[in-house]
Amino acid sequence: MALLAGLTLAACDPQAISELEEGVSTEADVRERFGAPEAVWEGPDGAQIYEYNRQPAGHRNYMITIGADGKMSALRQVLTPENFALVEVGMPMETVRRMLGKPMKITPYELKRETHYDWRYLDGPNTSDSKIFTVVFDSDLKVLSTRSVIDPALHPN
Repeated sequence: MALLAGLTLAACDPQAISELEEGVSTEADVRERFGAPEAVWEGPDGAQIYEYNRQPAGHRNYMITIGADGKMSALRQVLTPENFALVEVGMPMETVRRMLGKPMKITPYELKRETHYDWRYLDGPNTSDSKIFTVVFDSDLKVLSTRSVIDPALHPN
């Protein structure tokens, strides 16, 4: 049931996005089209950044910035190779989480003293290019490494 709800939300995203305009649409407009955010982050100059997560079934996470004036100033899909390239060794988990949104899966490996965060994303315009981006954190939740692999759920071989 949660998978169906996630797919339904993701299918509505293009229409909701097309109905919003940076500098014009209000916080109420954003909430009307996207609902309550998964998280709200403090941004610069009194702005708030709303996280709209489409994991685990979807391939996108949106960050929508609401300026101090109550108007939408930015709408970004953050699960992109360009954003993944900004994740650096030593970066704290909270910073990565704010950059990419809630992951689809968190896997602790106690013997290795690591925790893996996974995000599903599309690499390119073709919807069959589903991949998983993984950030490996140490026991202090600092980035050790990153990697991208073909999504094993959609491409078992």
